[in-house]
Amino acid sequence: MKMTKKIALVTGGVGGIGSAICRELADKGYKVIAGYHPAEEATAKERLKEWQAANVDADIVSGDVASFASCAEMAQTIREKHGTVQVLVNCAGITRDKTLKKMTEDDWNAVLSVDLNSLFNVTKQFIDGMTDAGFGRVINISSVNGKKGQFGQTNYSAAKAGVHGFTMALAQETARKGVTVNSVSPGYVETAMTKAIPQEISDQIVAQIPMGRMAQPAEIAYVVGVLVDERAGYITGTNISVNGGLFISF
Repeated sequence: MKMTKKIALVTGGVGGIGSAICRELADKGYKVIAGYHPAEEATAKERLKEWQAANVDADIVSGDVASFASCAEMAQTIREKHGTVQVLVNCAGITRDKTLKKMTEDDWNAVLSVDLNSLFNVTKQFIDGMTDAGFGRVINISSVNGKKGQFGQTNYSAAKAGVHGFTMALAQETARKGVTVNSVSPGYVETAMTKAIPQEISDQIVAQIPMGRMAQPAEIAYVVGVLVDERAGYITGTNISVNGGLFISF
């Protein structure tokens, strides 16, 4: 009798960190579904081709995490095609960096919608299925700047700090149902976005990191892989920092 694989959904799953998380979870035996914004369809299809060529058990699904209705449609598509989601990684995020003096209402709302409201929009679709089944893993990708703040990122820092509050509260609601909820806070990660930073600025950033380098996406994905493990069932409501010592706290 063939065993049915557990299903993991990774929003923002075709980006630098998200795709690394998808690979990590696939290596752990999950059927992985990478969520992507409708505007990223070409990128998502290319990513899927790469995975298929590498025999990665993955699929892609379109949805706007800033829209509750779109997330409901996305969840229905997943249920009809694949079944129940046991692992949810909320990884989708954007930045609109400006000082508050120059920041517009649209800059503020866009980041809060994608980076914070999305946690409600997406998690709401799957949390009942997890608690009913008595097993689930929710991992929310935050940021070092949600802990320490960052010049020019009042919107992003506020949203990512909110991720921690959401994580801690939901962890208390689901703990007795076998569902853990945790957050991971990366520092600077070597992705296409950070590679586009001018070399002079990039060097200044790295100079502030005690480890002397940016993280690799796989190093963030590794921590997510640990948290989804069945042996991690007593870890909930916590945040794990992966920042090379850029910000150290307890």
